[in-house]
Amino acid sequence: MPRKSFPELINSPGMPVLVDFYATWCGPCKTMAPILEQVAAQHGGKLRVIKIDVDKNQAVAQQYRVQSIPTLILFHQGQPVWRQAGVVPATQITQALQPFVGK
Repeated sequence: MPRKSFPELINSPGMPVLVDFYATWCGPCKTMAPILEQVAAQHGGKLRVIKIDVDKNQAVAQQYRVQSIPTLILFHQGQPVWRQAGVVPATQITQALQPFVGK
């Protein structure tokens, strides 16, 4: 299967896409991993979570002005609708998702 471009990944029709900009060497990023798994599990099938390694995808990180990691950006219909840098509790992510995930 060919790799999808970033615009293809974030243009998930009818489904918000939460992008986790991270790096393998980043401690707080490791803290975010289980939180994101929990959020993805809570919204099974209604949310797509993708991880972008900023070291391997510098152009994408620069395009979205990611200056600190972890940075989460929520995309809805290909547009960024919410972003947060640093470790974010699951409740805060869920709150941000509310308007975009079907009840």
